[in-house]
Amino acid sequence: MKFIDESKIEVIAGDGGNGAASFRREKYIDKGGPDGGDGGWGGSVYALADRNINTLVDYRFARHHRARNGEAGRGADCYGKGAEDIVLRMPVGTVITDINTGELIADLDHDGQKMLLAQGGKGGLGNLHFKSSTNRAPRQCTPGVEGERRELQLELKVLADVGLLGMPNAGKSTFIRAVSAARPKVADYPFTTLHPNLGVVRVSAEKSFVIADIPGLIEGAAEGAGLGHQFLRHLMRTRLLLHLVDIAPMYEGVDPVHEAHSILNELKKYDELLYNKPRWLVLNKLDLLQDKDEKIAAFLQGFGDYTRYFAISAINGEGCKELSYAIMEHVEQVAKQEELANAENAQKTDTIIL
Repeated sequence: MKFIDESKIEVIAGDGGNGAASFRREKYIDKGGPDGGDGGWGGSVYALADRNINTLVDYRFARHHRARNGEAGRGADCYGKGAEDIVLRMPVGTVITDINTGELIADLDHDGQKMLLAQGGKGGLGNLHFKSSTNRAPRQCTPGVEGERRELQLELKVLADVGLLGMPNAGKSTFIRAVSAARPKVADYPFTTLHPNLGVVRVSAEKSFVIADIPGLIEGAAEGAGLGHQFLRHLMRTRLLLHLVDIAPMYEGVDPVHEAHSILNELKKYDELLYNKPRWLVLNKLDLLQDKDEKIAAFLQGFGDYTRYFAISAINGEGCKELSYAIMEHVEQVAKQEELANAENAQKTDTIIL
């Protein structure tokens, strides 16, 4: 199935039913009074995060989603029936914005989250509501309110703990195959990966993390060159970035230091927040080097500032286990910090309310 990570849709909530202007008519009862009922509510449109859905392909061609209108009120105090709501199931990680206003409507970041996209119209009032001591035979009623209508942009940002960065053929897909059960395509030519891949890395029976692989970046990606820039959004939610570098390029004249700096430049152009995320260097393809220590030392000296580095060979698994354990430790530390921050924010909110 093709990976679809963005789409545009239109949602139209149902109109409320009109109120009725009716009078009671019964044998032997004169001037029975008003008995027109209210109209029913129009159906609303909701979005529901569903972890069993992986892409937005369902909304690629089904662009218009319209709820039914509410029924009109009737005589004998009969109220119109409300229309059923529409629930649109979307992948966890979907961000929904209003195209016309730019307003963020919803960020579906956990399974089962339900958000209102378009409110159904309220039903109109029947004439029984307008009865008074001075107006015993009201003939006025109100029409139903129109439902909301919105054009929405759907954008999927996959939920992963770790994101992989690197030039095409840096070995990202090979690495994700080495540490997880994911099986992305691997070949000896650039741009083998055409869409994001997710893999679950399990370091023990109770501990695991999710890793995301996106198509390789090239110089000029921030201006639209290549494929990777289209999927950088999927790294926005990650807790750690792994910058994979091909330490043994197959072509002469290719400088790994220059390529590594190019990736960082494109990352900074795309988004400062993404650039400032925790980022580790991962030097790949050690199996192709004879003088490993010298090559690694020369690269680190030329590259300059870095937080932490690992040297691995994804093809034979060398160094991958140690890297996986280090990632797990980092992810757990960040998760604990987030829990403490959330607890502090909740405590501040409760204090303000009191």
